[in-house]
Amino acid sequence: MPRMTFGVLDYGLIILYFVGVMAAGLSWLRRDRNSEDYFLAGRTLTLPAFVATLVSTWYGGILGVGEYTYQSGLSVWVVFGAPYYLFAAIFAAFLAPRIRQASLYTIPDKIAEAYGQRPAIAAALFTYCLTNPAPYVLMMGTLLQLIFGWPLLPALVVGVVLSTVYVYTGGFRSDVRVNIVQFVLMFSCFAVIIPYAVRSLGGLEFLRANVPPEHLTWNGGNSPQYVIAWFFIALWTMVDPGFHQRCYAARTPQVASRGVFISILCWMLFDFMTCTAGLYARAALPDIEPMMAYPLLAEKLLPVGVKGLFFVGMLATVMSTLVSYMFLCGVTFSRDFVWRLEGGDPDARVNVRTALGLLLTTAIALVLALTVPSVVKLWYNIGTVFIPGLLLPLLSAYWPALRIRPGAVAPLMAASVVTSLLWLIWGQTHAVEGMPSYPLGLEPMYPGLLLSVIGFAMGRGRRREVSA
Repeated sequence: MPRMTFGVLDYGLIILYFVGVMAAGLSWLRRDRNSEDYFLAGRTLTLPAFVATLVSTWYGGILGVGEYTYQSGLSVWVVFGAPYYLFAAIFAAFLAPRIRQASLYTIPDKIAEAYGQRPAIAAALFTYCLTNPAPYVLMMGTLLQLIFGWPLLPALVVGVVLSTVYVYTGGFRSDVRVNIVQFVLMFSCFAVIIPYAVRSLGGLEFLRANVPPEHLTWNGGNSPQYVIAWFFIALWTMVDPGFHQRCYAARTPQVASRGVFISILCWMLFDFMTCTAGLYARAALPDIEPMMAYPLLAEKLLPVGVKGLFFVGMLATVMSTLVSYMFLCGVTFSRDFVWRLEGGDPDARVNVRTALGLLLTTAIALVLALTVPSVVKLWYNIGTVFIPGLLLPLLSAYWPALRIRPGAVAPLMAASVVTSLLWLIWGQTHAVEGMPSYPLGLEPMYPGLLLSVIGFAMGRGRRREVSA
């Protein structure tokens, strides 16, 4: 772990940030809460609050973006930018209003409404895995390790505790309040470092002269199939529980739709800033661990005080997503597992159930963060396995013309996920020179997604025959 130098003012700003986050998050405490209030803030999100919470939550992987930009340059726009803008726009135009009009709580609720309980429980398992916050636990722990010099495990544990206390007590309202603060901080930190980079290092000519030539190409030296696989992983947008939760919580369908469109513009601006900073890191620091791109660029360029502000912004960016995903996993455990299996009043023991979900999520996330110490790999592995099992069942739940026989859905969901998982395991265990070697040269998402498409096509054909 590289050594960082912080002044008293830097530490003061960082501690002030955590105190402010706790104050904002714990300012909403109510004992007489129901599921709608606790999970969805009473469905009262206004447009500014919707944009702030969606933008900050969806862009938590700041160290992962720095890692990829350092390794592959401008292709970060092709991999982490363009496909997400595309699918977010489709989501805003066609799916967001339908989600709000449904007035449900979670993705499994909609699957249950369309197909019954068994597919809903399968969807709960897959959404739980999809929202596991391991990548963000890793980034939060890494930042705390850099700042305070702690070993990784204590840093991971402290990061998780700081990210769950207030959201457990205050629910989604606390999450949104803190997200508004974090939205401002995440933009501020990169607005600070780029002028320092230009002034200290130079402009475009400096970048052209000091980054590898492939960093200025569309694919960054990666294979076209690898880049295309990330386009399919961007389908994550369509099944992301964070998107769905915020649409369910929006005041109106119009707020949900317009909010996503405005969020896309915010992500474009932030992507420009993070890509620029990543290229400066590659040009100025050619031999560092890629995930350290932004922290070490700040160490090289920023004076005391400004460096503290930059790290506060990175902490805010990571923490916004870590908190939201931890809470979503708690909600999934509480409502979509325990309540569906036990039945009864969904508001009964909501706090206890959510606490158990948070503890389970913490344990799984810590294990993953310690065993797969790469943010990009965690994103890739999680997305490539679970998206194939969720995508078509969820879309067909909102468009009845796409539906198939309910009894076929749960087996098809399981088969799609297992296929991608086995493909991934095979490639990882038969690596050649450190690179996975997948059967037929196909990335793991393709066979799982293809199986799901074939299953739905056959199911639709059989349904038409029965109707005829």
